[in-house]
Amino acid sequence: MRRQNVRTLSLVVCTFTYLLIGAAVFDALESGAEEESLAILDQVREKLQTKYNISGSEYKLIETVIIENQPHKAGPQWKFAGALYFVTVVVAMIGYGHSTPATVGGKAFCIVYAVVGIPLGMVMFQSIGERLNKFTSVTIKRIKKMLGCATTEATDVNQLFVTGTLSSIVMTAGAAVFSHYENWNYIDAFYYCFITLTTIGFGDFVALQKNNALTENPGYVALSLVFILFGLTVVAASINLLVLRFMTMNTEDVKAGDYEMQDASQSVVTLDGELMAINGKLLAGTHDMELAGSRQFGSYNSMATVCSCTCYPRPHHSPADTRKRSPSRISHLLIDQGASTKGPQTTDQFPPLLQDTFMVANYLKMKRSSV
Repeated sequence: MRRQNVRTLSLVVCTFTYLLIGAAVFDALESGAEEESLAILDQVREKLQTKYNISGSEYKLIETVIIENQPHKAGPQWKFAGALYFVTVVVAMIGYGHSTPATVGGKAFCIVYAVVGIPLGMVMFQSIGERLNKFTSVTIKRIKKMLGCATTEATDVNQLFVTGTLSSIVMTAGAAVFSHYENWNYIDAFYYCFITLTTIGFGDFVALQKNNALTENPGYVALSLVFILFGLTVVAASINLLVLRFMTMNTEDVKAGDYEMQDASQSVVTLDGELMAINGKLLAGTHDMELAGSRQFGSYNSMATVCSCTCYPRPHHSPADTRKRSPSRISHLLIDQGASTKGPQTTDQFPPLLQDTFMVANYLKMKRSSV
């Protein structure tokens, strides 16, 4: 099996194994807390229904009102500042889900806008990431020259180290800022930054959703947008390096496979329409030879096996048929046996087709020795 196929199969197996391991770990970590929360909610619901004499349908109505009112607690979401935050999240493919279009026109425009904006955003982030990688490469070369290193070339490992460090700095600094503005603990803020910059976007933590920040704190809105765009650019640079490295490995495997195919093709030659192995064995002939062979030799087929042995039966023909046999289509390429051999040739030693193939083998040997 080729290395490229082995690598692809290994990636598939590793990915599914990683998914199973992740599912098992989250099951062990989160299922118990989920059951406890559900039990607490059931107890609180029963107490409220008993205390205020609320029916089940009325309690569900209250729940619906509270859930629908939750997005509006953050203030207007569709004024210009909120709409700019929304389209940034759409183009960046984060998708918090904190606000969604409610009208038919808004949903239709969101589809069209995303179809154009998502590829545009991906190309922009990748292009800026490539420029950032180029800048880091030049910087690494200069630093190596200043330090007097033997090799000043910036390797992929060096660039991955730099972009990874820069990504960590952006996330840690952003976590500190959001922890201050949103009153989150640092772990929750770092979790928000990571989920945002990796474009996962669960939506359990969303910035700019408190104290009407979208309309009353434009500086914080601008800071949040800059964090998203610049952070995605840095992360895109790291992903760009990883993808290019994998594509380079994949291209090397493809080239190796092409070289193997070329080596295999060099063991086969074609002479005047016949496909022939390098040892002279005729692998396939033309349709005209098949018809000529079937008329002259009856059941004898001009298609020889790929096997190099001569254990198949000899054809039954008479000396008269042998004398009337027309030369094969490749006979004009063979060496003149009559000039070096005196007297009649013994044509019954081998089948007629094998005579030509063995003579072609001798001809090919002479050609190779003369090159």
